[in-house]
Amino acid sequence: MSAIRVRFAPSPTGYLHVGGARTALFNWLLARKQGGTFILRIEDTDVERSTKESVDAILQGMEWLGLDWDEGPFYQSDNFPLYKEHVRKLLDAGKAYKCYCTAEELEARRDLAMKEGRKPKYDGTCRDRIDQLDAPFVVRFRAPQGGEVAFDDLIKGRIAFPADELDDLIIQRTDGTPTYNFCVVIDDAIMKITTVIRGDDHVNNTPRQIQLYQALGFPVPQFAHVPMILGSDKARLSKRHGATSVIAYRDMGYLPEALLNYLVRLGWSHGDDEIFSRDEMIQKFDIGNVGRSASVFNTEKLNWLNAHYIKSGDPERLADLLLPHLSSRGVSTLNGPDLVAAVKTLQERAQTLEEMAERAVFYYSAPADYDQAALAKFDKGHLATVYSVVADRLAASAAASAAELDALFKEICTDNGWKMPQVGQPTRIALSGGTQAPGIGEIVQVLGVEEAVRRIRTAHAFVTA
Repeated sequence: MSAIRVRFAPSPTGYLHVGGARTALFNWLLARKQGGTFILRIEDTDVERSTKESVDAILQGMEWLGLDWDEGPFYQSDNFPLYKEHVRKLLDAGKAYKCYCTAEELEARRDLAMKEGRKPKYDGTCRDRIDQLDAPFVVRFRAPQGGEVAFDDLIKGRIAFPADELDDLIIQRTDGTPTYNFCVVIDDAIMKITTVIRGDDHVNNTPRQIQLYQALGFPVPQFAHVPMILGSDKARLSKRHGATSVIAYRDMGYLPEALLNYLVRLGWSHGDDEIFSRDEMIQKFDIGNVGRSASVFNTEKLNWLNAHYIKSGDPERLADLLLPHLSSRGVSTLNGPDLVAAVKTLQERAQTLEEMAERAVFYYSAPADYDQAALAKFDKGHLATVYSVVADRLAASAAASAAELDALFKEICTDNGWKMPQVGQPTRIALSGGTQAPGIGEIVQVLGVEEAVRRIRTAHAFVTA
């Protein structure tokens, strides 16, 4: 195993969204590619907003995607004593100080700075005071002055910030709890994280964190900031663009391999390749090939990939995955035809498991009504004759396979001077209720000849009533 150590560190204040899943995927791929260690850390220091339900949703999303972790999950809330210890170290070394400024005082100074055209950063009022007041205080990091803080981002290249623009960061609140930027540095250092891959909304946090690493004597990891994901209107991806939860995509009938394949291509490329198995992703992934520009989420592209994986998927696995989608429609497969056989007739044309489930309902529930517009295209006398002839010929035939049944329908057409649409469409409507269904031979094979004949005779009674 290599020395590379990466982490995915979500906050448990909601579900695992697609942006977080992509960040997790990039970390996971880098670790698997280089034989390193992928760590899962739950950043739950925001006690008021963090929930067990969110933790469970994050873990469920990770497990569904198959992003297995080597260490963890670790919880930041378990490390409060460790954070306090390092705050004390900085205070004792003079690299941090107590700040007694009230919120009102800070707000007034910020307003004045804005009016005078100055950067609204903390003005250092308490930086050099030596008295100890009996009043609430925060602990601020004494940020080095002058020069710049720079780092070589693995995606964006060299990034530099003038040190004078970085104010004295609060590292401990008045209630004694540590702040995000401080906790992250301690955790990454203690866990020996070598490479931090995260969203580029963290770019502005990085110089402050680098200063903290250096002040505490920790090695500074490499950084890679992944551009954000946008909606079709080029605004940051949000609920108004549609589902953003990984589990929501599962419930909408997407396969995990399709979503992974889509996410890996959302900002990363390997030539013109579009379809990658999990092993191919690992083999070909290079963090340096992640683009610097934001990516636009395209549902049509995801649907295309999902259709590919459904079409090429194992029917038995797809049948298992289809069961919850059928159950949500009140459909039981216990007394119906073999679900694997039904899946084989549907996977060629379905984009999602939800779509497949909708199209599979007729196999387990005979149509209670028929597509009237489709039936109206045929004369009632013709429909009655077709249904009578087809039911009789099917009942007397030994045909069982889809190919044999298709051949029988061709014979029926030849014997009666009909064209296939004149027989196929009416029969498809009788069997499924509509026209959007698999081939006639496939339907009859899955339903069984006896059930097919029963449905056709029911349709005959309907058109002759």
